[in-house]
Amino acid sequence: MRTTTGPEATLTDRLRGSAKRVGALARAEALLLRRNPIALLNALGTPLLGVALLNAFPPDGAPLPGAGIAATLAAFALLFPLYYNLVTTLVARREELVLKRLRSGEPGDREILLGTAAPAVAITWWQCIIGVIAAMVLAGMGAPVYPVLVVAAVVLGTVVFGLLAAASTAMTRSVEMAQLSTLPVVLISMVAGGLFPVGILPGPVQWVAQVLPLTRVVDLLWLGFTGATRDGTTAGEWVAPGGIPAALLVLAAWVIVGAVASRRFMRWEPRT
Repeated sequence: MRTTTGPEATLTDRLRGSAKRVGALARAEALLLRRNPIALLNALGTPLLGVALLNAFPPDGAPLPGAGIAATLAAFALLFPLYYNLVTTLVARREELVLKRLRSGEPGDREILLGTAAPAVAITWWQCIIGVIAAMVLAGMGAPVYPVLVVAAVVLGTVVFGLLAAASTAMTRSVEMAQLSTLPVVLISMVAGGLFPVGILPGPVQWVAQVLPLTRVVDLLWLGFTGATRDGTTAGEWVAPGGIPAALLVLAAWVIVGAVASRRFMRWEPRT
């Protein structure tokens, strides 16, 4: 029987220790969230309210299809429970010197970020799941045609907006200022990021929309849910000109940009 010794055992021990540290930080953040009933209610109840509002007041006056409900709720989950809330959480921990104390201990920078972000990620994925269930129950949407694309869209979107949140702390001096510092990402994503059909946007804006991460997340979600994009292009037609590879490449590029920006600009201590 083969036994694991030497460097292999050391690597396993390191991974196990890293997972324990991330888990401990995530449990601490989750405990803080649980002690704030209003924040917890907003996190868990927002998707239900969103479903009700989308059914009562559809954006274009016509009932949204199931894929539209699910994709819209997923987009809002990435922008608010993940991006905006994570910016405020990281800034609050920084101003309280929590991040500085953690860095002086055993956890590494990546472990600190993962542990801090874990509750926000869990809430985001919860809201995405609620969106899919609501679309299936209320709008008659069937099971996703390409579930792998749905999972890829949510996971890549989570990574991108999580990294952008870390980078955005460089422009956020206080928790209150997060309302302003996050506006560029939120507004640009809402206007040109896939919540509205790209074809109705002015010409130059369409070019910008094609390289925004949320546009590509929504494109992959629609294709994963229905087998066709929002404009009716089928999966085969979308693959032919490189649509799926292009969407994945755009998201991969944003992951790289977010990783570099968060590493370069993430602030771990209050400004003096």
